[in-house]
Amino acid sequence: MKKYQLGEFEEVVMLTVGILYNEAYGISIKKEIEKRLSRKVSVGALQSALKRLEEKGYLKSREGESTQERAGRPKRYFTITAYGKKAMEYTRSTRNTLWDAIPRIALELKTVG
Repeated sequence: MKKYQLGEFEEVVMLTVGILYNEAYGISIKKEIEKRLSRKVSVGALQSALKRLEEKGYLKSREGESTQERAGRPKRYFTITAYGKKAMEYTRSTRNTLWDAIPRIALELKTVG
């Protein structure tokens, strides 16, 4: 299988887009990550990641309806592409393979004293 590049934050963003499905837009993605991971996310970092993921072909976006509350600007909704799904599957498989290769003893914690 072809190697896919997906950084840790990009993986979190991709997974969150999947969780939100048809409701995945900038602020909803930000709030969902913060809620689920108790991790602050800057709008700039999120927008950069979404742009990179779209440029890689892992996400695609579409504009929603314009709203008064957004001063007439439409929300940009994101969905995972088939290529993005392959990247996610590759990342998951790679992580699982690495976890499975760790000898059990390496993860046993011993107290000092």
